[in-house]
Amino acid sequence: MQTLNKIKIGDTVHVKKVNGEGAVKRRIMDMGITKGVKIYLKRVAPLGDPIEITVRSYELSLRKKDAEIIEVEPILS
Repeated sequence: MQTLNKIKIGDTVHVKKVNGEGAVKRRIMDMGITKGVKIYLKRVAPLGDPIEITVRSYELSLRKKDAEIIEVEPILS
């Protein structure tokens, strides 16, 4: 299982599943991160947190703690 917090800058992935419960899961899904959506990791802050991703044609900053509950699979070229 690969999670969003483990991918490298420049990688593009598909979301397989959003784990977690309650408000955190709901907030992530409200941001547009749902099963099947494509995510591109644009950059990581100097101290490693937060990460900046592109999802559904907009940019979003996400804490690594939140990113670790998002299961992803790489998009093969």
